Amino acid sequence: MKKHNKKTAATMAYYLVKFKGDLFLALLPILLVCAGQAGASLATAQLFQAVFDGNLTRMGWWVGLLVGIWFALMGAGAVRDLLQARAIRRLNNALRGQMAAGLLRKTYQEYQQEGTGEYLSQFTNDVNQIENLAWRPFFQLVEMAATAVFSVLALLTIHWSLVLTALVTTVVMLFFPQLFNQPMERLGGLCSEEQAKATGVLKDLLAGRDVLCSFGRENRFTQGADTASDQIEKPRFRLAYVKGFVGAGVGCANVLCQTLIIGLVGLLAIRGYTQAGSLAAGGNLCGMFHSALGSIAGLLLSFSSARPFFEKIHLPEQSDVSQPALPPVQKAICVENLSFQYKEKPVLNHLSLQFDKGGKYALTGPSGCGKSTLLKLLLGWLPDYAGAIRFDGHNARDFAPEQLQQQMSYIEQNVFLFNTTIRDNITLGETFTPEQMEKALRDSALLGDLAAMPDGLDTMVGEEGGNLSGGQKQRVAIARALIHNRSILLVDEGTSALDQQNADIVEKSLLATPGLTLILVSHHLAPERKKQFTGVFELG
Repeated sequence: MKKHNKKTAATMAYYLVKFKGDLFLALLPILLVCAGQAGASLATAQLFQAVFDGNLTRMGWWVGLLVGIWFALMGAGAVRDLLQARAIRRLNNALRGQMAAGLLRKTYQEYQQEGTGEYLSQFTNDVNQIENLAWRPFFQLVEMAATAVFSVLALLTIHWSLVLTALVTTVVMLFFPQLFNQPMERLGGLCSEEQAKATGVLKDLLAGRDVLCSFGRENRFTQGADTASDQIEKPRFRLAYVKGFVGAGVGCANVLCQTLIIGLVGLLAIRGYTQAGSLAAGGNLCGMFHSALGSIAGLLLSFSSARPFFEKIHLPEQSDVSQPALPPVQKAICVENLSFQYKEKPVLNHLSLQFDKGGKYALTGPSGCGKSTLLKLLLGWLPDYAGAIRFDGHNARDFAPEQLQQQMSYIEQNVFLFNTTIRDNITLGETFTPEQMEKALRDSALLGDLAAMPDGLDTMVGEEGGNLSGGQKQRVAIARALIHNRSILLVDEGTSALDQQNADIVEKSLLATPGLTLILVSHHLAPERKKQFTGVFELG
């Protein structure tokens, strides 16, 4: 538990230090507001004393000063809220940026272990929870601590015994909530787990909405949504009422302590150790002090609840700059005695192949024989294999997957497109000449489709390419692979959704591209098509 708490504190501290400039600007008005509130209480004591003394001039002067103080406090409060919102925005953006970097560091297998619903929940729900359980409580904690400090300083101007009494009551106020730290941590973790599960259920329901409607199962959609919603709300409800009971207990202790100190102020006034007007100021300052202490206790609990969400954040790691880059393939890619299995199911068994640079190769065989698996092994996505994969003699195990992929493009059967334009899906934000774009469009047989689209390359493809047909999506993916000019192209049934005429155009273009090493997966190849390839390898 201590180890987890240290990691949470270290993660929080990393981001707080990283944005220390924004935090300083956001904390400065907090200090001004807290000092002003304590000063207003002392000014109120002087106002009451002027009333007791019947001095109208002095009373009017203190009234004017109090109005000025509160006007200034309102302005400082507005600036405080603005600067806090700005700092939280930057903190949240940094969190999501680090989450994205963490996902990129995952291997193919690690990334596939979680669904997109879980990752989506981290980017949305987890960041919101961290904001509500850590960032905002941090600012509130500073404000409450400053309130307590300035209240103590103000109480010192009245009588030292008030400070001593207030400090003694602090022990009670801070000890009580510590009893609830572990239950709050468990509830915070349960919230995170249940919300991630519910997000996955909702994503599945939304994706299967049309299937349910077509079979007349609309009630399953609504019931599933209701169940997922309650799965989200139940742990949040339990967390809320536990915090409520803790807050009520702290509040009761707060009332007892305030009553004790107000009685002490009254006794001091009766004995002549302080002015009668200090009774109001002392009560107000003690209320501020104990309210701040009670809030601090609750805010510390909030940090404990945030721990499960911080556990998912991995701080930046130093990259290994000394790792050499994979040289461009000049001779061949060799697969030597390669074996691979998914859990207990063998897929490839002692496979040895060679793909010469610039050669055009086809992998054929029945479903499940390992054709797609072999492509993923070449990409470095599946590291747990026996045997060796060598690029011009260099062992693929000595290089990160991203280094291997710098020389390869991959076209899979189920093409994914971003919800942007056709142009952006082809270029992926890079700049290419009109000649490069035209060649890629022509060689991918996409020109005809664009001619029928009013917006051409600027046509929006929709979410996951929903505005395009399956064949059009594959042609966009092929154009994307061609324009990025990788020397090795891996195609996993990349022309399966095309009609025969367009499939022939695309494959003819790929087969005729000089210097391109092509490895294409196909279930079946006609005898006349086999002759067009440098080599055809039958797996299985």
